[in-house]
Amino acid sequence: MSWDRPEPFVLDLQVQAEDIDGLGHANNAVYVSWLERCAWRHSQHLGLDLSEYRRLDRAMAVLRHEVDYLASAYEGESLQMATWIVESDQRLKMTRHFQLWRPADAMTLLRARTTFVCIEISTGKPKRMPVEFVEGYGRALSA
Repeated sequence: MSWDRPEPFVLDLQVQAEDIDGLGHANNAVYVSWLERCAWRHSQHLGLDLSEYRRLDRAMAVLRHEVDYLASAYEGESLQMATWIVESDQRLKMTRHFQLWRPADAMTLLRARTTFVCIEISTGKPKRMPVEFVEGYGRALSA
């Protein structure tokens, strides 16, 4: 596989029956849920899990999704979602890129860009990233 960028975090996915819509393929909203799942698993991998978010009273919340749906996924297919942290101002915002790939035919099904903003969980308001976020997410920042 030739990923769009080097050294991705990769999540294996399986298209389930409940992912399929009336047109017979995975619904576009399911793709967005896969983006979230991949980003969250990557955060956990970096040591920034829900308990750490709560301890710090901070979270990275989605500000914007930009999604290019390139091809359909079907029930039973095995897929791989990759993510990279491509930008961080180390204050409030961070951006991830995603690529969804179907190994069976080496086809990219989706490319996406998500912008996150750091919030204070207790108020829901934007708040500066704690040092743990700057360091943890910074380690994964793609060149």
